[in-house]
Amino acid sequence: MIQTLQRLIGVVVAIGVVLSFCVFTVSENEVAIRTQFREIVATGYGPGFVLVNDERHQTSLIVMPEHLQPWDARDFSSLEAAHFGPILALKPEVVLLGTGDKLRFPHPSLTRAFAEARIGIEVMDLQAACRTYNILMAEERKVAAALLFL
Repeated sequence: MIQTLQRLIGVVVAIGVVLSFCVFTVSENEVAIRTQFREIVATGYGPGFVLVNDERHQTSLIVMPEHLQPWDARDFSSLEAAHFGPILALKPEVVLLGTGDKLRFPHPSLTRAFAEARIGIEVMDLQAACRTYNILMAEERKVAAALLFL
């Protein structure tokens, strides 16, 4: 419970710049922040889902401050270089690859196109990707979070 509260505080501090009103919800399986936003923000997460602007998502998606779209990458084990094409087309500064409930690194051949395009890519678990996305979004960075659930 202490770790959950610490994570919640970290999220609140990170997105404090864009918040105009907050109501916090903390339970054993969910951390959520109810807010009014202009940008697209990760507002919560739990086992097998994320909340984006308070809307629940349980399938892979790409999140940017002004753009949200489904992602055709089904799960980590089926990732192919072609799955990253839609992300590259958005031309973010940095991509946060959320690999589900645990940290898993894709083969370098899958992410080579990011280096060639001079786009940074950071790999982390899904919850860390949500928190980091909110921080970078609040700093007005052109960040994309590519979120996988399985």
